[in-house]
Amino acid sequence: MKNKLWLILAVALLMTACVDMTSGAKEETEQNNDHEKTEETEKDTVETSKNKSENNANEEKQIEEKQGNKKKTAEPVYKIDEETSSVVPVNEQGNEKIVLLTIDDAPDTYAIEMAKTLKDLDAGAIFFVNGHFLDTSEGEEKLKKIHNMGFEIGNHTYNHAYLPDVSTGKQEKEIVSLNDKIEGIIGERPQFFRAPNGANTDFTKQVAKDEGMVTMNWTYGYDYFEPYMDAKKLTEAMVTGKGPEVDVSHSLLNPGANLLMHDREWTAKALEDIVTGLRDKGYEIADPALLKTIE
Repeated sequence: MKNKLWLILAVALLMTACVDMTSGAKEETEQNNDHEKTEETEKDTVETSKNKSENNANEEKQIEEKQGNKKKTAEPVYKIDEETSSVVPVNEQGNEKIVLLTIDDAPDTYAIEMAKTLKDLDAGAIFFVNGHFLDTSEGEEKLKKIHNMGFEIGNHTYNHAYLPDVSTGKQEKEIVSLNDKIEGIIGERPQFFRAPNGANTDFTKQVAKDEGMVTMNWTYGYDYFEPYMDAKKLTEAMVTGKGPEVDVSHSLLNPGANLLMHDREWTAKALEDIVTGLRDKGYEIADPALLKTIE
């Protein structure tokens, strides 16, 4: 009888141990499964993030390619008048009541803000840049952003030199070295040239032509006059074409006007109202990609 009791007790202990071992194995299996699921979730998250980044990069690349193709394939609809710098239709597709927006001295402080404003308004423009703003990585990034938003990049000389006062060698360096710099950053050379203060020489015109650039000045602009360093006053002047505080009592706003603006705080603040005001007057904002260039 005593041996029988010991046998029953041994079997009971053995069964308990088996249950404990089974439970432990089960818990370990569940923990391993949970760990594997966590690893899979983390892997999926990383893969999703990676795929999203790749998709965003591909979308940006496609946008850039579309913009580049637009510039390469668009047939010219307008040209710049060599004497007046105004925009002139070259075929029946052209709208006579059109204006061209140009922004000089970029990319300084407000160029990115101005580019974003124009992008939101679906309004084109030429950003005429200076090389000394591109001498830092920050300046280079600004130029890339403006270009990637689809805006035309023009040459405004490297150091904003007053060209008639420097030697022909210096004139050439001011123009060509900036083209080299711009090409190194965005992969293409400018197709438009504007001299600081609009002060060209016969030599600079020839250099620009040899570089494959159309030379242009402007028909009017007011933001560099002290009385118009105010967003509200500047808006009124640009939309009406009048600058009575600088002795321009008649309107300079005519079909084909080439409007000069600068990378300035007051201009950035006024830009949306200027574009809206011009459109309210029935003017179309020219797409620089449709301007005739030197072939």
